[in-house]
Amino acid sequence: MDRDVRLKRLRFRAWHRGTKEADLLIGGFFDTHAESWDDEAITRFEALIDEEDVEIMAWAIGTATPPPRHEGEMMRALQRLDYIPVAR
Repeated sequence: MDRDVRLKRLRFRAWHRGTKEADLLIGGFFDTHAESWDDEAITRFEALIDEEDVEIMAWAIGTATPPPRHEGEMMRALQRLDYIPVAR
């Protein structure tokens, strides 16, 4: 599948999770990082967002340990939480 199509689909999935909190966390992460991803990183994100929102959020905020399949730079970036848009 074409890179642009994959990213379009992922953006939709990242921003339509079912709760506002998950949308902001996962969608904000996508918007901040997706442009720099290569095909391998896109595949890792596709696998990540197949997980339950509650799990992803717990891994991001540190209340649960991510499984080995999701360890690495993408998870460390997710855990920084510096990408969540905050209205001021």
